[in-house]
Amino acid sequence: MKRALRILLVEDSETDAALLERELARSGFAPQLHRVDTREAFEQAIVANPWDVLITDHNLPSFSSDAALARTRELGLDLPVIIVSGTIGEDVAVAAMKAGASDYIMKDNLARLAPAIDRELREAETRSQNREAEATIRRLAFHDSLTGLPNRHHFEQRLGLALASAREWQKRHALLYIDLDQFKVVNDTCGHMAGDQLLKHLAETMRAKMRDSDTLARLGGDEFGLLLEGCPLERAEELAGQMLQTINAFRMPWNGKLLTVGASIGVAPITALDLRVDDVLRNADIACYLAKEHGRNRLHVYTEDDQDLQRRRGEMQWVARLRWAIENNRFVLHRQNIVPLQTTSHLSDRCELLIRLRDEDDRLASPTSFLPAAERFGLAPAIDRWVVNHLLESYASRRLSALSTREQRFFINLSGVTLTDDSFYDFLREAIRRSGMPPSMLCFEITETAAIGNLDRSVRFMEGIRAEGCAFALDDFGAGLSSFTYLKALPIDYLKIDGAFVRDITTDELDCAIVESVNRVAHVVGLKTIAEFVETDEIGQRLQEIGVDYAQGFGLHRPEAWLPPN
Repeated sequence: MKRALRILLVEDSETDAALLERELARSGFAPQLHRVDTREAFEQAIVANPWDVLITDHNLPSFSSDAALARTRELGLDLPVIIVSGTIGEDVAVAAMKAGASDYIMKDNLARLAPAIDRELREAETRSQNREAEATIRRLAFHDSLTGLPNRHHFEQRLGLALASAREWQKRHALLYIDLDQFKVVNDTCGHMAGDQLLKHLAETMRAKMRDSDTLARLGGDEFGLLLEGCPLERAEELAGQMLQTINAFRMPWNGKLLTVGASIGVAPITALDLRVDDVLRNADIACYLAKEHGRNRLHVYTEDDQDLQRRRGEMQWVARLRWAIENNRFVLHRQNIVPLQTTSHLSDRCELLIRLRDEDDRLASPTSFLPAAERFGLAPAIDRWVVNHLLESYASRRLSALSTREQRFFINLSGVTLTDDSFYDFLREAIRRSGMPPSMLCFEITETAAIGNLDRSVRFMEGIRAEGCAFALDDFGAGLSSFTYLKALPIDYLKIDGAFVRDITTDELDCAIVESVNRVAHVVGLKTIAEFVETDEIGQRLQEIGVDYAQGFGLHRPEAWLPPN
């Protein structure tokens, strides 16, 4: 079957148009050709229909290929433009190509036309796919992929604008911090799929109860933020009570059950006295914490003279526990292999080191329970140093001798706070020198959000450490990045594709397209790719077909205890 081809032809010779149409038909196309020979006719036709290709003679009595090309670009059309002319000098042809023409072909050599069109159509399709992938990633940079709500990054931007209007125009706003109660029970009893669906449908229910001027966002996990603009605190308290009733009335059928959930809500005013977005979020977060502490499924309003809030603010419970853990060497390391996909070997020469905390009862606490607090209270750099010191001292004391000699590179997570710690670079350089470990065995992971949050400083930090011979990996790519362009600015060696896109790659076409796009762009800029959350053989096989270099996840290797404290 011949391939349909919609052609806008700028040509004043009917004979030449017929020759061109005959040549394309002979080459397997079914050309639908519309010929124009004046500027006015071209202006009408170029916007009247979607065209696959624009073919133009170089010189007409009242029009030219330069004018056709310029107008096409002015309209922002990604349309291949091919010049077909009987008289065009090489210098003119080169100038046309620099101006954006796709190709130029002499009328006595029309055999080149069909291959040129076929090539340009393929390239146009590739550009279209890349634009769609870029648009998707831009959207995901500001929206939560599960609920479609604004994400934390976008929400903080909106809070910043509200805070500015409170300062400059004495506007009154309020923030609701909503934390679902006992949501973990849904995940544990019905599975994460049920939990995801509950979050999705509950978000739709809450959004339907909002005012048009409000902004609802998913801040992470089972936490939501609701910005009430132009809303005094008294009214915000009323709206918070209504939202609490909405959540309590929510029911979702699941496998013969009706799933329910409660919530604790913290309410905080946004006034001209608030200095930063972080202050407002912390106030609402503390109020939410007290709502939970007072029995859950209720709301608490933040006021400066609230004694409970003052007590909570001064507790810093996690600070004390983390300092105790650091001083008493209460951390242990686990490891998880990073498995090569583009080789028949099942041996891994890379692994990620994962930290755990042994509490007072020798129970292991996962990093998700203490690292956010460490970041919040400035203790993350000390934990990062513990990991580096522990690994390098173990190497120096030959405690790694039990490890297979094929282990060549250790991936170590660094916090965003460490990226701004000027002394970390000197500490690392000295620690490597003392240990005797080759710097090439170390690869440091940073999240895209941390790296881009202070781009210039991050780049200097990374370049200094890479100069020592260490490598860098950009972790959780796709969770917060707004553009591929940052990949050219960051001095990295590996790109870790966020597991949120990987885990459904075999069932979700959009996730698969995103992973393919990220992998392709990473390879173009010379990076190795690592897919996270690989939990099944099917996911691993699909990633291998796409061309992803490495994979990591429970389906390949479950984290195992490794290197206890010295």
